Amino acid sequence: MRTNELNRATMQFKASPLMPILFIGHGNPLNAITDNTYRKAWREVGENLPKPNAILCISAHWLTKGTYVATTDKPETIHDFYGFPKELFEQQYPSPGAPDYARLTQQEVNETQILSDPNWGLDHGAWSVLMNMFPKANIPTYQLSIDYSKPPAYHYKLAKELFSLRKKGVLIIASGNIVHNLQQANWAPNAKPYVWAIEFDLAVENHINNHNHEALINYTSWGSVAKFAHPTNDHYLPLLYTLGLRGNDENPIYFNHSFDMGSMSMRSIIFGNER
Repeated sequence: MRTNELNRATMQFKASPLMPILFIGHGNPLNAITDNTYRKAWREVGENLPKPNAILCISAHWLTKGTYVATTDKPETIHDFYGFPKELFEQQYPSPGAPDYARLTQQEVNETQILSDPNWGLDHGAWSVLMNMFPKANIPTYQLSIDYSKPPAYHYKLAKELFSLRKKGVLIIASGNIVHNLQQANWAPNAKPYVWAIEFDLAVENHINNHNHEALINYTSWGSVAKFAHPTNDHYLPLLYTLGLRGNDENPIYFNHSFDMGSMSMRSIIFGNER
């Protein structure tokens, strides 16, 4: 790389105020387009966040063997679901990609090999939230996959290596659910949450408030309540990225503290936006 090119690249990633981090409970894909309190809260949060240079999404819906970062400059809107109304399949989120920030992400991480994926776009765990938080779709956006072959501690540790991105204007959004059991979903209107769902959600809140991340990493030791809350851990793992990115002095701001279909906690969290 020539000297002038190197200087331009360095300026592109200049230091910025520490960006906040978010964990978003996304729940039912229809939440993206129907009239509901979750969607309204996403809009309000987006309006009050500092404008990022780029957005990095870590979604429960991009599971891989190995860790990948999407390097496309025009990410496709991925409709990775079935059985929903045509209107949902017609949704597009045409944000630009962030290949330069994707490569920066690879450079910032030393203990884990992050591979490039030039084809992955934005899955519904990402775009269903972003289309409401940042409806103009004008912020470069990219995704990091979740290596589903690795234990929870791996993801928490990897997240710590991503912390430097917060200093370079990257807004990191993890998208999953603190409780997620589709097998027990109750599609009746205003379904009440299960007792085990409430118990697990409150336990997570308590450990977050007390900065007890070790307990949250080892959540499977909580017994049957953990098995009911997460028959599979794909929607829980994004939370560990948010916790790994958390600063020692950052306190949680909770929103959307309610349950969808009785078996999905929509509780969402912001760290670092206390203004």
